[in-house]
Amino acid sequence: MVEMGLFDSLRRKRKGEGKPGTLRKASAGDTKHLEEWAASRHGVEAYVEPKTTVTEMTVVLIAHDGEWTRRRVESFAAAQQFGGKRSIPVYEVAKVGYPKRMREYTERQKRAKGN
Repeated sequence: MVEMGLFDSLRRKRKGEGKPGTLRKASAGDTKHLEEWAASRHGVEAYVEPKTTVTEMTVVLIAHDGEWTRRRVESFAAAQQFGGKRSIPVYEVAKVGYPKRMREYTERQKRAKGN
């Protein structure tokens, strides 16, 4: 018989993850998602977000219409290399902010869902 704590069934168990409370690093899956996403859209720009206490450094890819996706990256240099290989401009979100089209896209999505 295996004993379980009250909240054990609520904890997510994923193969390859570290201890709870540790930050997950960028993975090959993150890079693959970014590559596929960027290749299937046009007018894509990259906005690098700094590391926080809960998330490693991330990059937000934003298409011409404001559609966006976010994934972890190893470093600002890695984001620049990613962008350089694909002719995608790379910005630091802390310096330039998010583009208006991203906020408008998010708002349209909220209205479409009725939120």
